[in-house]
Amino acid sequence: MRILLVEDDATLRRGLEDVLASAGHKTIAVRDGSHADALLATEPFDLVVLDLGLPGLGGLAVLKRLRGRQQSTPVLVLSARDSTGDRVLGLDSGADDYLTKPFELIEFEARVRALLRRGQSVASCLGNLEWFWERHQGQLDGEEIALSRHETVVLESLLRAPGKTITKEALAYAISGDEQQAADNLVEVYVHRLRRKLATSQLEIRTVRGLGYMLREN
Repeated sequence: MRILLVEDDATLRRGLEDVLASAGHKTIAVRDGSHADALLATEPFDLVVLDLGLPGLGGLAVLKRLRGRQQSTPVLVLSARDSTGDRVLGLDSGADDYLTKPFELIEFEARVRALLRRGQSVASCLGNLEWFWERHQGQLDGEEIALSRHETVVLESLLRAPGKTITKEALAYAISGDEQQAADNLVEVYVHRLRRKLATSQLEIRTVRGLGYMLREN
């Protein structure tokens, strides 16, 4: 799973990175809200771990911008603000879970697992495509689409942020786990194959010149 960790405390950030890495997750760690917001606007993530007390753009603002873009990525808020009002504000702003500092790492791990399960168990609908995340399978008008593993990875990356541009670099990482190993032309091959398989759908994979690709309804 690909997780965005947003935490300005360097010691805690490194500790959480280690915990997530030991669980097999690829973690992108940043310390400020502006950087996090820019990544979320252009790259797919399976989960966001978000501190509220960030320098510059605060965590609540990052959360509200994410939901304002209609992105449904699960968000686990971390905060030293532990009043009922603070927790309610965080959840009402779009957080899926709220963990107050200090916390035990075993509880953090359990909440991450729960949110990742929740995010993968629901179906997404876009146009006449219904996608079942848990099974990594989709249907067009009730008929199953036959996709290769890499085609599935690319489509899921685009589906996590419909109507938003996903960079070629992000898709390359999704395919190979290393941006350096998946060249631009390999990404283009899988996008081309997906376009053919979605030809009868109500969806379009649009090329955003110089940036990447966007999945949207026709």
